[in-house]
Amino acid sequence: MADFGDVDTEAFRAEAATWLAAHFPEGLKNDPAAQLAAMSGGKEGADAKAWREAMGAKGWGVPTWPKAYGGGGLTRPQARVLAEEMAKIGARNPIGGMGVMMFGPTLIEYGTEELKHQHMPGIVTGSVRWCQGYSEPGSGSDLASLQTRAEDKGDHYLVNGSKIWTSGANLADWCFCLVRTDTSKKHESISFLLIDMKSPGVEARPILLINGTSPFCETFFTDVKVPKNQLFGPLNGGWTVAKRLLQFERDNISAGLGGGSIGAPIAALTVKQSAVDYVGRDDTGRLADPDLRRRITEHQMEVHAFQMTVRRAADEARAGNGPSAATSIMKYAGAKIAQDRNELIVEALGQNGLGWEGAGFEGPELAAVRTWLRSKGNSIEGGTSEINLNVVSKRVLGLPDPK
Repeated sequence: MADFGDVDTEAFRAEAATWLAAHFPEGLKNDPAAQLAAMSGGKEGADAKAWREAMGAKGWGVPTWPKAYGGGGLTRPQARVLAEEMAKIGARNPIGGMGVMMFGPTLIEYGTEELKHQHMPGIVTGSVRWCQGYSEPGSGSDLASLQTRAEDKGDHYLVNGSKIWTSGANLADWCFCLVRTDTSKKHESISFLLIDMKSPGVEARPILLINGTSPFCETFFTDVKVPKNQLFGPLNGGWTVAKRLLQFERDNISAGLGGGSIGAPIAALTVKQSAVDYVGRDDTGRLADPDLRRRITEHQMEVHAFQMTVRRAADEARAGNGPSAATSIMKYAGAKIAQDRNELIVEALGQNGLGWEGAGFEGPELAAVRTWLRSKGNSIEGGTSEINLNVVSKRVLGLPDPK
């Protein structure tokens, strides 16, 4: 049990435990996969739906967000206590996704009251899914070169173009999208639009990845009408908003990568478990392979240091004005740690780490292989490692551009 030295916080622990006992469905306690399926866009059973609705109504899906917009209004220590009490009973936060990770914090900071009251309820209750319309086939690392156009048609914008690697676009209700509303400048001609994915002219085509899943899509906009009241931020001022959202994105992605929660199945093997079960111990009780033992030890040290650094960066962000360019450091390090973790697991499995499907392999072994393949994208999504290093060079270290 964490000790925050706060009597009120410990009183909140009792309150949280009582509420969770009353609202967390018994059926989900022994079926964690059902929780993950609902969070990942799969079929939402009755228990998963009841749990999401209860957490949404309480505001505890986004525990530290302001109550005025449906959040829990909790302090950070209270939110940690809530997370601890949920972990005790095997409960996962059923409310997440891009609405919580990226757009919600940006909406709180930049949105008009009209847009907040329109879109925050769906985010905090998990009833509305969001996707991100940033990258394009010819505008990935150089995002500001994007060509999706939004033409002013009086009472609406007419959007034409395409996006790529749009996570969950085939399941999303809304898209926060970067469009070009002018052609005279590069960065200062970009606007930030909110697009209803059910609008005529929107098409999402899933992309099959190397690990056999299709979490990303190609997204096409053909004469899509977007009401002008869905312009987010200033006209032609979307680049500033977009950069802020990227800081929130990298902040959340890095924490998930370092903790092993992104791209990993709920029954995923751990590095230590894999090594002990498949490599075995020597006569002294140590891992039998000394080189693998050394590398796993180094990895565990990096994970611990990373998690402590993420915690410190989060505290500094709350004391200032939110995430900073330092999130690029976290994203780069988190991606490397996640890839190292999956490499070590597959190596420890030996020939059991060569499976794709069929008899002869256990479910967790197959999941480990697919997670390892999926982790190849960790250093690309949310800003490539190369781009993040450039951000660190310029924005954190203040180094000059190379000549």
